[in-house]
Amino acid sequence: MKTKSIFIAMMLVVFTFLVGCNSDNKASDGSEKLTVYTTIFPLEDFTKKIGGDHVDVKSVFPAGADAHTFEPSTKTMSEMASADAFIYSGVGAEGFADKAKGVLENEDVTIVAAGDGIELRGEEDSHEEEHNHEHEEEAHEEEHDHEHEEEAHEDEHDHEHEEEAHEEEHDHEHEEEAHEDEHDHEHEEEAHEEEHDHEHEEEGHEEHDHADGDPHVWLDPTLSITLAENVKNALVELKPEAKEDFEANFETLKTDLEKLDAEFKETVDSGKTNKILVSHAAYGYWENRYGLEQISVTGLSPTQEPSQKQLTEIINTAKENEIKYVIFDQNISGKIAEVVKNEIKAEALVLHNLEAATEEDVENEEDYFSLMRQNIETLKKALN
Repeated sequence: MKTKSIFIAMMLVVFTFLVGCNSDNKASDGSEKLTVYTTIFPLEDFTKKIGGDHVDVKSVFPAGADAHTFEPSTKTMSEMASADAFIYSGVGAEGFADKAKGVLENEDVTIVAAGDGIELRGEEDSHEEEHNHEHEEEAHEEEHDHEHEEEAHEDEHDHEHEEEAHEEEHDHEHEEEAHEDEHDHEHEEEAHEEEHDHEHEEEGHEEHDHADGDPHVWLDPTLSITLAENVKNALVELKPEAKEDFEANFETLKTDLEKLDAEFKETVDSGKTNKILVSHAAYGYWENRYGLEQISVTGLSPTQEPSQKQLTEIINTAKENEIKYVIFDQNISGKIAEVVKNEIKAEALVLHNLEAATEEDVENEEDYFSLMRQNIETLKKALN
């Protein structure tokens, strides 16, 4: 009897221990942080601000990286594959994004394109070309229908002469049938080739989504609200029990972005000029939003260098408008911009494109808003 009592007591202890362990595991599961990898600095910062204590955020980019050309190491890709989510711009800012998606789609990683819902500068032209292409196809179909009408008319005309040379035409019909079969076969091959080419065009269109648009959407605070909202929605889906915190943090961020937008507008509106000479055409969304005009030495990517003729035009424009400053990006040396600066005897200023934080930014614990307000101070000098 005593032995039985001891056995029951031991079983109760074990049961209590197991229940306690299970409870601890559930609490641990509920309190575990999400691991999220991001690309451009604004997405890293927004994810931290919205995620708070619920999220461990890591950037794929090292300090000072160029988003257009950076390629992550195999080690980094392996670490990304074990994360809960990968958040990238989805607007063509990251050169490696398609490659990363291809790898991560086979893993248990949520892939978030933060730029979903944003129409890029420069896409209007490609839309117009697509519209014109549709009209060309309609015209081609009408022409094709007209050819069929003519063929039907010829058939009717041949039928009128049928009785005059029945035997001769009978032989001729066999020749025509053979010819038509061959003709149809040629049309089938042409149609197949056209379809094949069209498939390649569609594949190319999908693969190079947003390729013709300006990817620097995060420099517009109002478009950054869309980026932040897409991040928030992804976090809610991944960790619904923290929804209230994510929603509240997003609303705070949204309010701060709206205030920043007003500061930019006031800065440009109060300037003596609206023109800036920049080494890299990253600031087009300020043109759209605030009426600023950027004269750029290189294109949307710093590797898009101007021709000699374009360079001469840039220098002449700068002289005509008495531009006293050449504005460089924080992470790009801009050798050609140096040539322009020396030619027009201008002073150098720096705008932060926020693609990636520099080592100094990290040391100073800069965030999206502190860097954007540094940009406002640069604009105040350049515009006055």
